[in-house]
Amino acid sequence: MRQEWVCSGVRWSGDGAVLVWGGGRTSPLVRGRRIAFGVVDGGVRTCVGARGNACPVRAVVSPRGTGARCEECARLDRAHSVAADTLADDPRPYRVYLAWFGPGLVKVGITRVERGSVRLLEQGAVTFTWLGQGPLMAARRTEELLRAALGVPDRIPYAGKRAVRAVLPGAGERVAEIRELHARAGELDGWPESVARAPFEPVDHTDLFGLAGLAPAQAVVRELAAGGSVAGELCAAVGPDLHLLTGRGVVVLDTRLMTGWVLTGTGAGAADVDQGFGVTFPVRESPAPDTGVQDGLF
Repeated sequence: MRQEWVCSGVRWSGDGAVLVWGGGRTSPLVRGRRIAFGVVDGGVRTCVGARGNACPVRAVVSPRGTGARCEECARLDRAHSVAADTLADDPRPYRVYLAWFGPGLVKVGITRVERGSVRLLEQGAVTFTWLGQGPLMAARRTEELLRAALGVPDRIPYAGKRAVRAVLPGAGERVAEIRELHARAGELDGWPESVARAPFEPVDHTDLFGLAGLAPAQAVVRELAAGGSVAGELCAAVGPDLHLLTGRGVVVLDTRLMTGWVLTGTGAGAADVDQGFGVTFPVRESPAPDTGVQDGLF
């Protein structure tokens, strides 16, 4: 009898990442582990609902979206989102942070104190430092102040993050950019009085993610599709992304694309991966990473 699974995505902690399945079962994402699954012929992707509640109509949703929610469930989910500024009366304390994803890829953001660094792990932040701590709306005002004064965004597209993971500089260079921004932030006037500033204490996730020696990605899974499958060896887990070694090289799978599908195990073996049959889902080719080294005259 074929086993079928529903994936809820990746859950991060300070110990690493796990894939979460329906019913609460988890699969540790350990480097070297073989990841293999498929979507049955005729399968469709359905809405995952909102705030722990199932979608009342089990709406069919696009295979390319990372949210896996229909319009109504997406609206309900966002209605309780910190990012949407709908929780102004939240009494819990928040931290403001600087996150570094690669050279020139720095963002400012906020996260609840009780979550620790989980939000940074979920985003795939290679290095980060805290900037301050205070009530939600004061933390939000600090975020806006720093974004404007430092010239850094509050969001960085995953395509940009993925493009540089295999060519990251050494630890000293990774820290230098946020050290300078942290110092500039500390010199600014206009911080809300209720936000306590934090010292510069950088945290690096390179080892936890498995980025040391990571080979450049050859392709990124664009979407899951009925009848398709993927099989490969886990090289790195970064935020929602799994870097899998397949027969066509390293392929990145955004686990958010897995939600809403009914998945099944595949019979593909290691030999199949070696022969280039590791991915039959639609993919897009990845551009060569910019190493900053000129390889020709023009």
